Parts: sequence; structure tokens; C-alpha cells
Amino acid sequence: MSEQWSNEKLKFLGHEGHALALGGPGAGKTHVALVKARNHIRAGSLKPGQKVLFLSFARATVARILQKASELISRDELKRLEISTYHAFAWDILRSHAYLLTGRPQLRLLAPPEAAAHLASFPKHSREAEKMRLFIEDATLDFDLFARMVAELLQSSGRLAELYGACYPVVILDEFQDTNADEWAMIQQLGKGSRLLALGDPDQRIYEFRGADPRRLKEFADAFSAKPFDFAGENHRSSGTDINTFGNDLLYGKNVGKAYQDVRVVKYGFINGKSPFFHPKTQVLSAFQRLKKLPEKSIAVLVPSRQLMVNLSAYLQSELDGLPAIRHDVAMDVEAPALAAGVLAALMEGGPAHEATGRVLRALHSHIRGRRGSRPTPQPDLDLAEALSKFMLTGKVTGSKRKLVVSEVQRVVAERGQLTMAGDAGVDWLRMRDMFAGCAVDVLTEVAKDVGFLRLLHRGSALRAGLGELWRAQGHYGGAESAVRSALVQEQFAAVLRDWRGVHLMTIHKAKGKEFDEVIIYDGLHQRLVRNPEDEKAVAQERLALRVAVTRASRRATILTPKKGSCPLL
Repeated sequence: MSEQWSNEKLKFLGHEGHALALGGPGAGKTHVALVKARNHIRAGSLKPGQKVLFLSFARATVARILQKASELISRDELKRLEISTYHAFAWDILRSHAYLLTGRPQLRLLAPPEAAAHLASFPKHSREAEKMRLFIEDATLDFDLFARMVAELLQSSGRLAELYGACYPVVILDEFQDTNADEWAMIQQLGKGSRLLALGDPDQRIYEFRGADPRRLKEFADAFSAKPFDFAGENHRSSGTDINTFGNDLLYGKNVGKAYQDVRVVKYGFINGKSPFFHPKTQVLSAFQRLKKLPEKSIAVLVPSRQLMVNLSAYLQSELDGLPAIRHDVAMDVEAPALAAGVLAALMEGGPAHEATGRVLRALHSHIRGRRGSRPTPQPDLDLAEALSKFMLTGKVTGSKRKLVVSEVQRVVAERGQLTMAGDAGVDWLRMRDMFAGCAVDVLTEVAKDVGFLRLLHRGSALRAGLGELWRAQGHYGGAESAVRSALVQEQFAAVLRDWRGVHLMTIHKAKGKEFDEVIIYDGLHQRLVRNPEDEKAVAQERLALRVAVTRASRRATILTPKKGSCPLL
């Protein structure tokens, strides 16, 4: 996008007060906000120590914004611009000042995997109370409480609020329509001393399940008398295509029965002897053909549920139905891979058999309880975890399956004790994984499957570096569990610039804020884009989600839906 500004963007650039910039996918909200930040820095109005703050939700989005900023702003000017996630910004405040709330000098972070394991046996309605109890009694902070605690901190300490207002006289708020009540409360406190520039699109509000409110944009405009600027009709992502036209038509049901050049609806049927996943896989192969002249092509396969993603991933990497395996990346939730990594690290540490067995069983206990994240853990799994906990206390276990789990852990620990480690963290890690993959009980083979989704062992990663440092310092992997936890916590805050080349499989919600050459959206036979056509509120959210999915594409979007019982939105 060259800096040939529309009149509306010129007005936004010249406005001096609180502002609300509205626009659809590819409208250039981020670009013009960065230019406004650059202009503010160049004007010389920032005092020593002051910065412009730019907040967004996803780490991948922050990395993309950082890259964009480096193209627009000089290196010296970039020192006056701080780009961060809402979470990382809140954590920086709490890490320094939470003692004002807890009365304790130290604050322990409860990362999402640990939280999932801890909260698994609590009913959903009582989890918030338990999170608050952990914070108040143990100074242990759950990620979900970051914004709430910052809001409380700034509200209770006027001097601290003044300090942050002085540090950040201008704050840019990306994806503002997705803020929940706690984030809104934090922003209201920041707005007392800072000028706020909110960027949003009400038609990309797909996070109502986490508290995003359709009234939020109006609440912001009203609370700060913010001047609205509408960049409607501008599209710099898929310019020259009718992808945005389809997305806008979809909002009002005008897409049904209408033909589009760059959005294709393919209705698939049952093919005797072939998997239902045959259809999305052939679409990926067709996309490769269309994009074969592009040296850095990117293709996203988007699905409505995590389970469909896992099942489709297994098919894509197989050679079933005479189709070649397709190398792809999977955007998994962090809990299952992270907790599985803890089990591998516990085995990797080695040591006396009885100590190693206890260490592995404790890590396995957490993996069983927390691998489903925020979804309920089945009672049989909770019962198994409890049985392992009792075994660690008493040395006794009942039930053939439970005995098999314990005996397989003991066998793996003994096998590990006979191994001579290579001293290469990546090689040794894979050997640990293979040990679990060869076990005779599902709960242990699931560890190997889950850790296969971990993408932290690439060269130069924090985890690989940490494990390698342990080996170089002491000639063994003692402390591997702590190294894994530290690396995974770092990963929660790091703004890593992802390489989106190749094929990426993810849920629709994970795709938000990303961009690909082609997008293939798969409406499964049983996990549907629209789950209950009679639920009007749910359908409205699913309509917005489908629009977000389609508009991730810059060249073409393909939507696969069953012939029998096709998606009602199409």
C-alpha cells in the first residue's frame, strides 16, 4: 500500500484527540495507525522516556506489526514505539507492582497448561473463584486475570496510573472489538492519562465466547468522546478479487445463489471406499497447482473444531486413498503439547529409578488432567490421575489398566536408565518421545502424539537452547522440567514472526489476524460450520466467523460443504 491516503485517513492522521478507526479486512487500519505513530514521534512532542504504545492480541499479529513498523519507521524512531500484546503489557505492570495488591514481593505465574491441570476437577462456575483464591492467598496469577488485576491496580493507585499515562501519552488499541470486560476496564484506566486510538471492525467480532461485547465500540466512543473514522470500502489485502465482496454479502445473506470469481463453494458427497477427508486434501493439492509459480506460496485449511483439525491432520500426513502425504503445520492449543513436554522432560532428567518414576508420574498426572485445556476432562481420566497420585503416596494401585500404566512408566524409566544420551537436545528429545510412542497403553502414547505438535525444538528455540545449556554445563539433563516450563512461559509472551509459507491447518478462530494466498474452509460431515441452525445468536456468530475465514485469503477462498445438508449460510 503506497501512502496515497483517502480523505478519511487524512482526517484520521490529523485528528488530535481520542479516535475510533473502523474498517473491514485489509482496510489498512494498522498501516495508517503506524504512520500516525510515526508522525507523532517525528513531531518531537514525546518527552524523554515517553513512548507510543501499540497493543494487539495475538503474538503472531504483534510480530507482523513489528515487521511492518520497521518498513515505515527508522531504527531510531522505533525506539520510541512499544508494540506488545495486551497480555505481555499487563504482565510487565503486574511483575513490577502486583505487591501493592498481594502484599508479597514475589508473584508466581500460572501458565495456561498448569492452570488447566489445576482447575480440571473444579466445576466451570467455580473456576473464577479458585483463580482469585490462588492470587490472594498464594500470589499465584492465572493468565485470565492479567487485565482485571491491572485495572484494579491502576484504579487503586492514582500515582501509578499517572506514571503509566506519562510513559505512554498515546496508546493504539488493535482489534478493539475483541476486548472483554476486564480488558475494557484496563483500557478505561489507561485512557485517564493517555490518548487512545482504537482500531476495530464490528463484523470481525468472533470472540463473544470469551466476553467480546457487540456494544464495545459504542462504549469506547461514548466513554472518551472518540471521533469515529470509517475506512469502509478500502481493501488492500485482496484487491482485484471479489473476496471482500463475498464477505460483505455474507453478512446479509446476499451471497446465496450468487456466483463469485474468487470464492468457490464446492459441495462434496460420499465416495465409496474413500475417507471424507479425501475432498479437502484434493483441494489442497489443487491449490498447490494453481500457486506453483509462486516461490513462497501459503495455503490455510480452516475447520470449525479442534477435533476435526486433529483428525484431518492425521489424514493429510498419510498416503491413504492414493494421495501423497502433505507436510503441514498445525495450530494446536498450548495445553496438550506443553504438558506432554513436561512428561518428556521428566524422563529426560534421568537419575535414580524411584526418583525418576515419581517425577514422570507427577508430570503424567498433570498431562492427564490438563491436556484438554478449558474443555471438561472426562471423569475416567480424573479418576486415573487420582489413582496415580495415590500410588505416589502409598505405593499401591488397583485395577488392571492403572497397574499397566504404572508398570509401563517403570519400564520406560528403566529403559531410559540404560541409555547413553547423545548430548544433542533435539536427538535426545526424540528418543524420549519414541519411548512413549512404543508403550502398550493409550495414556502414554497420547504423550508422544501431543508432544509431536510442539514447535519449540527448532534450532535456536528457547527450549532447545535451554536443554542444550544444561548438557553443556553438567553433562546431563538435570533440571529439564524447569527448563521446559521456562521456555514455554517465554513462548507465551514472545512476538515470533512466523513463516506462513506452505500449508497451515487451524481452527477458524486461530486464523484471525493472519493472511494466506489461498484459504480452504472445510465444513465437516459431523463438525459443522453451523452447528444448530435454529439458534439465531449462534448462527450470527458463525456467520461472522465464516466471513473472517474467507477474508484471510488474498487470492482465492474455497468452501467445502456436504451435498446433503449443506451449510445454510451458503
